[in-house]
Amino acid sequence: MLLDAIQFLLRTAFDLIACALFLRFWMQWARVPFHNPFAQFVLRVTDFAVRPLRRVIPGFFGLDWASLLPFYLAELLSVLVSQWLQGYPFAVAGSAVLPAFLLLALAVALRLALYLLIGFVLLQAVLSWVNPFSPHAPLAYALARPVLKPFQKLVPPIGGIDLTPMVALIVVQMLLIAPVSALERMALALL
Repeated sequence: MLLDAIQFLLRTAFDLIACALFLRFWMQWARVPFHNPFAQFVLRVTDFAVRPLRRVIPGFFGLDWASLLPFYLAELLSVLVSQWLQGYPFAVAGSAVLPAFLLLALAVALRLALYLLIGFVLLQAVLSWVNPFSPHAPLAYALARPVLKPFQKLVPPIGGIDLTPMVALIVVQMLLIAPVSALERMALALL
């Protein structure tokens, strides 16, 4: 029971750090304005990992790899610590299981990123119905825009109601079910 509690606390800590790092990456990729307090919070929380890496890792293809790499490394460390606490025999397995752990960390990171995208879409949808003039609405819209924009070209509003958040949530859930779960099963099979 104590082991479960420790594992939960460590997983939560790693996921919070990974969420902040993914938020920083996503906000830069989605061109979210960084002058709001939430964006400033994310910048300050992640500066410890991103600033030193920016000197070594440049951005490629418009992606902030200095934010994305620590996001993945936080999930990899989380997976390794979790497996170690569960008693995985690292000494016996050797380095042959490293590709499996890298693949499992990729699946876990993708799952977390997709859950965050679901959260962005839900937040934007709720704010657009409840309080569209909230000071947080532009931030929520900017975070959800890259997910919703492709669907807004395909699905017109019906009776003035935008159904694209529902369509986007269905597609993201399908991504969670099909490729991410398959990747996770493949990684677990290699272990």
